Parts: sequence; C-alpha cells; structure tokens
Amino acid sequence: MIQTSAAATESLPPMLESSALINDDLAPVPMERRKWRLGSYAALWISMSACIPTYMLASSLIGGGMNWSQAILTIFLGNLIVIVPMIMNAHAGTNYGIPFPVFCRASFGIRGANIPALLRAFVACGWFGIQTWIGGNAIYKILAIFVPSLGHTSASAFGITLPQFLCFLFFWAINMLVVYKGIDCVRWLLNIKAPLLIAPPPSTPDNEIRPVLYLLCSRAHRHDRFLGDALA
Repeated sequence: MIQTSAAATESLPPMLESSALINDDLAPVPMERRKWRLGSYAALWISMSACIPTYMLASSLIGGGMNWSQAILTIFLGNLIVIVPMIMNAHAGTNYGIPFPVFCRASFGIRGANIPALLRAFVACGWFGIQTWIGGNAIYKILAIFVPSLGHTSASAFGITLPQFLCFLFFWAINMLVVYKGIDCVRWLLNIKAPLLIAPPPSTPDNEIRPVLYLLCSRAHRHDRFLGDALA
C-alpha cells in the first residue's frame, strides 16, 4: 500500500503482530484516518456514472432512436440500480474500516477470500485499461487537431500508432501519480470533478441553460463517427 503507516497495526495483540493474516493493508483503518463522508461517496458515484464510456453509451442510445432525455434516464436508472448492491457490499468497509478481502473471509474463509479478491482485482485492471485507453486516445485526437501529422502515422502490428501508444502511456502515468499520492488524492480529485460533470454551462448558442451531460450526449450524436474514431 502506498504511504502505509504502522498506526493501523501498532495496537494489535502481540499474537497477531507476526501473523501473515494481517498487515497495514488488511488491518482496519483507524477512525482518525477515515476522511470519506457522504459528499465524497456521492462524488465517487457521480464520477463513475458520468464518464466518457457513459457518454458513448448515451450516444449509441440516441443513435438507436432514443431522444436525449430517454437516453439519460435509461443510464441514470441503470446506475441507480447498480448502486444498491454496491452500497450493501461496501457497508462493512465504511462502518468498520475493513478492506474487501477481509470482509470476504466471513463468507469464503481465510484462504477462499483470495478468490473473490483476485476476481475483483482482474475486473478492476480490465476496466482501468479500458478507461486509460479511452483517455489516452482522446488526448491523441486532441493533439492530432493541432498537429495533423500525428493522424497520418502508420499503425503497428497491434493496430495502434506510436503517438497513440505514447498518449496512452502519458494518461496511464497521470493515473499512476494519483495512485501513488494515495486515496486522499483520489478523494480530492473526485470532489473537484463531480460538480464539473453535472454543473450547467454558462450558456449555449441558443441561449438555453442545459446540463453538461446533455450537451456531451447531443454533440456525440451529431459527431457519432468522430466519437467512434476518437474514443472507441
């Protein structure tokens, strides 16, 4: 764990101090280090719900015949349904400060808990890769507007160009920096990001106030081919 501290384990009974079943990562988080409150959890949910893959999904729904309000309502209901098991699953962690692998020991046993923990890690790695590729490719498309020659680079055997791969690594490095800074840095970024995702812009060309999500969905529908190339 990044930036670990012995504070989590210093009060353990002597028989547990040398146990392989507990360490700074697995020990309950002390109360003084539990800084996540309702606003932070809400910001986390908003950030997971209003992201570029969500905009891409909304664009495909609009392209399939829905209007913008139907597309947003469908995605909102989906995220609302998913949040219920997420809250139930996270209840023990938020109340007692225990991580997911420790929570799973009650159901799967000490050794068996490694199975759901690894499965969750594999899914997280896959989703992180998808998000990182989308973010890196978006940076690549933006740079290609200012440096058109980047868009004419020949692809490699894997179907990507060197500039695309470098943009992917750049976006990956940004994420790794946030991870290195620790969970408090993640919380800080979420608290900044979430209001920007749902706040209305100052105005639109037709002088109407509309949510940022609607603007992105409607523009994605008008430029669906561009989005497919840039973000898919």
